[in-house]
Amino acid sequence: MRIRLDRTVCDGFGVCAKHAPSYFSLDDWGYATLVGAGDVPEEDRPAVTRALLDCPVHAIVEMADKTSAPQHHTDVTEAEWGIVR
Repeated sequence: MRIRLDRTVCDGFGVCAKHAPSYFSLDDWGYATLVGAGDVPEEDRPAVTRALLDCPVHAIVEMADKTSAPQHHTDVTEAEWGIVR
């Protein structure tokens, strides 16, 4: 899991730091800062997911893993008819 914190959206509720203090710290005004690069190992995923889901302004985003993205293939006949999967 990889996450990103948008500090411009953060309103300083501090819920993220409560759930996952190893990944979020609060500055002097109570706004969140991401600790580290945003890489979350599997054992910490539940706490970070809870922080992500409980953020009232949705300042925490889970980044898509490009390696697990589905690969779409279009056959030649589908392309002729304008069908795209």
